[in-house]
Amino acid sequence: MTELITRLWHASRPMTAVGLAMLPLFAAAVAGIFLDTRTITGAPAWLKPAKFAISIALYLLTLSWVYSFLTIWQPLLSAMAWITALAMVVEVVILNVQAWRGVASHFNVGTPLDAALFGTMGTAIALLWVASMVIAAALFVQSFDNPVLGAALRCGMLLTVLGSASGVLMPGPTKAQLAESKQTGKLPLIGAHTVGAPDGGPGLPGVGWSTLFGDLRVPHFLGLHGVQIIPLLGWLLLLQKVPESRAVLKVYSASASYLGLYGLLLWQAIRAEPLTNPSRLIFGTFAVWLLASVLGWFVTGL
Repeated sequence: MTELITRLWHASRPMTAVGLAMLPLFAAAVAGIFLDTRTITGAPAWLKPAKFAISIALYLLTLSWVYSFLTIWQPLLSAMAWITALAMVVEVVILNVQAWRGVASHFNVGTPLDAALFGTMGTAIALLWVASMVIAAALFVQSFDNPVLGAALRCGMLLTVLGSASGVLMPGPTKAQLAESKQTGKLPLIGAHTVGAPDGGPGLPGVGWSTLFGDLRVPHFLGLHGVQIIPLLGWLLLLQKVPESRAVLKVYSASASYLGLYGLLLWQAIRAEPLTNPSRLIFGTFAVWLLASVLGWFVTGL
């Protein structure tokens, strides 16, 4: 573990430092879930800070590991690391401040302070997305001695860039919010992650994803973690000593499958269907995706 942390630290000090700092914050937020009985949009007040803290930790530490393979564009990538780390700090600070205040952090524009904080979060995330695109571009330019690792890192980061882009669908005002604005002249909330109903209804334990309507957080979650899942697959293929050419094809096949699943989950959410209760159309499409994925995996092994 010491060896790994040392490697991450040398690769990117800001991302490693912030990533490690998220771990005690995660523990504190988990404690808050049990010690603080308040709820925000139907969920424990400290659930969102806990989820974001562990997600940010995984993301930043993974990116630090990715940086250990990058030798090009050093000044630019160093700047992107600082932007990424600082954007995450801004995000988690605002999340915790709003949880402490007992109000929603996302989509909350009910007061000038809430609107300013939500706008700041949006700016930080936009900068984070730009930084992730630069990192993805660097991976495609960087040469790798191991083509399997190169393919896995490139595809994984590209999937994360695409997956994070689905977040732009959340901040737009819903029809219900626009209707309320016309009636009352006020717009306390702008945007939602639930499709077909206001945020805050029944959700899956731990994550809170809606069990009655579509939820954009489902595809967003899958897309964001592409940078971990695909490189993990590449590592397993190397561990099993799969022939290099076949392993690269398998990485591409799995990445295409991953992208297909992301698209299906996004489509399902937009159709206002919960993950746990797909329509016949979605269920049939999932079956086709699964068959194509299995065939692709076996064909690339021939």
